[in-house]
Amino acid sequence: MIGRLHGRIVERRPPFLLLDVNGVGYEIETPMSTFYVLPEDDAPVTLHTHLAIRDDAHVLYGFASAADRSLFRALLKVSGVGGKMALAILSGMTAAEFSLTVQAADVAALTRLPGIGKKTAERLIVEMRDRLDKLEGTGLPVAGEAAQAVAPPAESAGEEAVAALLALGYKPAEAQRLVRAVAAEGMGTEEIIRAALQGAAGKGK
Repeated sequence: MIGRLHGRIVERRPPFLLLDVNGVGYEIETPMSTFYVLPEDDAPVTLHTHLAIRDDAHVLYGFASAADRSLFRALLKVSGVGGKMALAILSGMTAAEFSLTVQAADVAALTRLPGIGKKTAERLIVEMRDRLDKLEGTGLPVAGEAAQAVAPPAESAGEEAVAALLALGYKPAEAQRLVRAVAAEGMGTEEIIRAALQGAAGKGK
């Protein structure tokens, strides 16, 4: 089992990145909460990892903190929740926000995340309530408010943001709508994604 990797980022395609570890490139899927705190390319970074072995592929997930990885693993134990959905949850809200959402039994907040219907949201609340008490590190800072839209983004940044939202489970029309609603001139891909996810979660209202 690969539990941790230390290397340098050589490619970013949110929510994917390529990490060079002593000349070996590891393709890693990460939640956007990890992307937001990554250093510049070529700077050393350590990621806590989880390897998922399926019949058709081996998928490596990476997290900036052990707490995020613990929450990811706890989510995988919930019936009906796979790696893609768990990644979308950690991209759409911080561990602290997820904890508060579960404690408040806020079904509506969870159903705003891609791929989560009412039944799945209710299952998450019931099954995660007790598990969260055993997890450490849920007191993470809440992300800032989304940027106000004033102009379209650069074409490449906007397209990359849409592609990232599609990878997280959003439907094409919804991904494009979210990006258009928050895009501002000069914003980078990760800034657009952050603002789009905040808009999807209803933040800043």
